[in-house]
Amino acid sequence: MKAAYAKYRLDFITPGGTSRGVLTHKDTYFLKIWEPDRSECYGIGECALFKGLSVEDNDTYEAKLQELCTNISSDKGTDLTGYSSITFGFETAILDFSNGCNRTIFPSRFVGGTEKIPINGLVWMGTKDEMQKRIEEKLSAGFKTVKLKIGAIDFDSEVELIKSIRSRYSSDVIEIRVDANGAFSPMDVMQRLDVLSRYDLHSIEQPIKQGQWEEMAKVCRNTPVPVALDEDLIGIENPMLMMELLKTIRPQYLVLKPSLVGGFANATEWLKMASQFNIGAWVTSALESNIGLNAIAQWVSTLQPKIPQGLGTGKLYSNNIISPLEQIGDSVSYNTSKEWIIPQLEWREF
Repeated sequence: MKAAYAKYRLDFITPGGTSRGVLTHKDTYFLKIWEPDRSECYGIGECALFKGLSVEDNDTYEAKLQELCTNISSDKGTDLTGYSSITFGFETAILDFSNGCNRTIFPSRFVGGTEKIPINGLVWMGTKDEMQKRIEEKLSAGFKTVKLKIGAIDFDSEVELIKSIRSRYSSDVIEIRVDANGAFSPMDVMQRLDVLSRYDLHSIEQPIKQGQWEEMAKVCRNTPVPVALDEDLIGIENPMLMMELLKTIRPQYLVLKPSLVGGFANATEWLKMASQFNIGAWVTSALESNIGLNAIAQWVSTLQPKIPQGLGTGKLYSNNIISPLEQIGDSVSYNTSKEWIIPQLEWREF
């Protein structure tokens, strides 16, 4: 078996506002594996490093990719503990290769083009006017669940945006999720949750910064709005620590991002543990290209989701990988009449 990786810069069509700043581009890495005598058949995965959020965001990242590629070529194993996105990319590439090198990661009715996945409409941060415009676009597109990223502009303005939706649509018609990305402090979080609770929200993701288990546990015990853990799950791959976190915090939901929580195997373990505590969950992409998004969507399809997932990121980039993935209305589907087109990349072979 041979292996190579290539770096690729994804360019946002419209800058994406988050509580960590505005994103104009995102660097990612692709991993390719193949048999030396059949180079035309290869498996490809995305090692979707998320700078500023991934635990693995350090100077050793490309060295670990090189080590993995060298070991694959030498038929040796590689310890990928702490390298979540590389684990995710490696899992994807192996499964793609095993399933015939046609970008089928998890065979299902979704890949066969006969099943769709419901998704939420993501409203990025921006000025109040920008966010209002984006909300209207999502509602006009037919989304029944909208997710607003909050924490970048003043709280009162964000509440006004939520109020404007709820004044026109009840929760039976439009479901509202918000994602604070840890923007609230332990001192003001309960007061802000009380205000938000007036608008019948589905949930709030990560109201305070990760790593504050006892503070988050207090929030989850007393919150008037269901809480979903997101960043708190990142970097925790030890099963005992995973269980300890759930026992301590007892959130209402988990938001699982496979490229950030240790790949599909670890994400599956989170789901199993969450079910023991009657904790709900949904899956979200983390700014991957269509290579990574495809793998996540296919995995989600095997879970037979009943609620909207966070997979509406395929239209973010001007130079995304051309794929059969389609977002129409409030769902993602796989159009079997369309082909994958992988661009020419500068592969580093080992």
